[in-house]
Amino acid sequence: MKAIVLGGSSGIGRAIAESLRTIGCDVIAASRKDIDTSNLASVKRFIKKHKETDILVLNTGGPVPKQFSQVTEKDWQKYHNQLFLGFCILLQKLKVRNGGYIFAITSGVIREPNPKLVISSAYRLAFTAVFKLASKDLSSKNISCVNIAPGPINTDRMRELVGDLDEFAKSLPMRRVGEPREIGDFVAAIVKNRIKYLSGVTINFDGANSNFVL
Repeated sequence: MKAIVLGGSSGIGRAIAESLRTIGCDVIAASRKDIDTSNLASVKRFIKKHKETDILVLNTGGPVPKQFSQVTEKDWQKYHNQLFLGFCILLQKLKVRNGGYIFAITSGVIREPNPKLVISSAYRLAFTAVFKLASKDLSSKNISCVNIAPGPINTDRMRELVGDLDEFAKSLPMRRVGEPREIGDFVAAIVKNRIKYLSGVTINFDGANSNFVL
């Protein structure tokens, strides 16, 4: 099976790419040099080059932490493309073959908005709504759509947000942050075991850190 993993050169994306390779997938781990979802021309060039796949992982980094009062119009425009419109175009135009999988890597802020991550909270939630509706259309082709909403994971992004990761981990229910490999292996397990009925869902991947019930 062919897999395209965006943001595949580091963090969660890299871990997913590595895990998919262990089950025999031919993986394109795309870096920002290959596709910058904040640049729609870059998105369209990527689609023209990579027309179809069996597995598509929609993943990208998040914006610099800012309170609502600090967000500029330029910020809104950039991340509207990077976190929302770029993904929508990929979802529409990059063909996933019948029986395939699409994974969206979003964030726990789609259910518990963070005042320091207002841009991410807004646009990742917006794409989650589109992804949910797309899952219904794609189900007729037996394409499974799974949204993974990570909580605290051991990535450069998390260090940027919290600083001392070891100290921060002491405040978490499991007394540790998650490892990118855990998400990678989860994605690979779904593909390897041909789990198809898990579609149109959001999986909260946060080690019991969230407070919501549903």
